[in-house]
Amino acid sequence: MAVSNQAAAEEQGEEPIFKTNLPKEKVKELIEILRNVYDPEIPINVYDLGLIYEVTMDSDNVVHVKMTLTAVGCPLSENLGYQVGAAIQQVLPDAKDIEIDVVFDPPWTPLKMTNLGREMFKALYGYDIVEQWLKSQGQQDSQG
Repeated sequence: MAVSNQAAAEEQGEEPIFKTNLPKEKVKELIEILRNVYDPEIPINVYDLGLIYEVTMDSDNVVHVKMTLTAVGCPLSENLGYQVGAAIQQVLPDAKDIEIDVVFDPPWTPLKMTNLGREMFKALYGYDIVEQWLKSQGQQDSQG
């Protein structure tokens, strides 16, 4: 049910989970293409994992991306940044440059995942990562 609710919400123009100044139609395309870029450790795409924090374009047509990783020591971080940049270039071919800034503040937690990402994780691993993470933090699941 959560998966279909997520899809329905996106069809109605749900706000992206990252900060952006791009036009809505470009944001929709961007989300679609980022859903084809997968984290090397968790086989879920970078958008639904919540790894993309910001995608903005400045007046010089330079795209600035702030993203994170699920783990600080990810050995494939450079490759993942390249894949994200290549995906963005497809949606924004007029971009003069794409600057990828991998940040760890704020750190990634499962709470950054979309509902769809959470459902994908449950299907892959058989448990709710958000629920598990909240229990480890001594909190209740308030996300539903």
